[in-house]
Amino acid sequence: MPTQVPEAAKHTSDQMIPGTIGMVRLFGVPVRLHFTFVLLLIFLVFIGVGERQSGALTALYILALFGSVLLHELGHALVGRRYGIRTLEVVMFPIGGVARLERMPKAREELWIASAGPLVNVLIAGVILGILWQRGGLLPVETLAQPSDANLAHRIALGNLILAGFNLLPAYPMDGGRILRSLLARFRTEDDATRIAARAGQALAIAMGLGGLLSSNFMLVFVAMFVYLGATQEAAAVRGRTLTAGYPVRAAMITDFRTLSHSDTIRDAGNLLLSVSQQDFPVMHGGRPVGLLTRNRLMRAMLAEGPDAFVAGAMDRDFPRLSPDQDLSEALPVLAGSGSCALVMDGDQLLGLLTSENLSEFLMLRQISRHQPKTGADSW
Repeated sequence: MPTQVPEAAKHTSDQMIPGTIGMVRLFGVPVRLHFTFVLLLIFLVFIGVGERQSGALTALYILALFGSVLLHELGHALVGRRYGIRTLEVVMFPIGGVARLERMPKAREELWIASAGPLVNVLIAGVILGILWQRGGLLPVETLAQPSDANLAHRIALGNLILAGFNLLPAYPMDGGRILRSLLARFRTEDDATRIAARAGQALAIAMGLGGLLSSNFMLVFVAMFVYLGATQEAAAVRGRTLTAGYPVRAAMITDFRTLSHSDTIRDAGNLLLSVSQQDFPVMHGGRPVGLLTRNRLMRAMLAEGPDAFVAGAMDRDFPRLSPDQDLSEALPVLAGSGSCALVMDGDQLLGLLTSENLSEFLMLRQISRHQPKTGADSW
């Protein structure tokens, strides 16, 4: 099921969706296959061979449908590029494609970006059906229930129409839910619009899940779980933006932290990791930060290079930076895209750290404080 996942632009190489294999570029967009996609493809070819359809055309049918999903995602990417929104990658999953965007589109932008995917599928179906009609007419829909070599093109066209119709359901995170959000955002706040679309997505997922259980259609149950999780994650993101809006980064950053020197070894970093609760360490040289050594990078360097290697070779030199006066809601996608930590800097001066853990604590305190009488004393 195609969808779009906005993320920060930084650290794209470190933040690729795990489990992907291979990579090709189409129109400048990296396209990767998730390993489960390959397994499903083999499985579908195996079970699809029947008396009326050859194995080769079964494989062609499956490849054509996933190719349609890929073109669907590229439709999103090309329209997003028109608005200056880069697509970080497209990953093909068993349930469809996922396009990672570098930022959340604005309401007017999202309307056209979300519409582009289903429109591509409608165009594919229209072209195929037009050619078939010119060459001798169309087969009745009821004859497509039994796969055969003769109705291959008709089933590819029908599959594209189903793909377009399913994605146009007005429930987040499908394209129809994004279109609904973009239309609601013209009259409501973006957060309210997203909350309504997410609730619609959750309601649809519950209905799909119940229908799948009653009909023993476990693929439908699987898709329902994906829709529900996507809608729930978006609702949580809205809640985070609401709780952080109007607060600067300095309100949530850590000011009591430890650093490493450019000349320290991995052993030094490991000893520091064990002695404090901090997990991410700015690496300093000449009084200014030149890198960030995260816990994951430290562990990888320990295994690959050994304890006597220098942290300079393992640190992230392209670390995420935030301004202390930047709105905290704008920092959420940066932290989500970069990993667990960002450095808060005023020019070349390091002022603090913003981590996923202390940001979660800030959100928890904000949530509690919203239900308490205002005293005027708390910064959050």
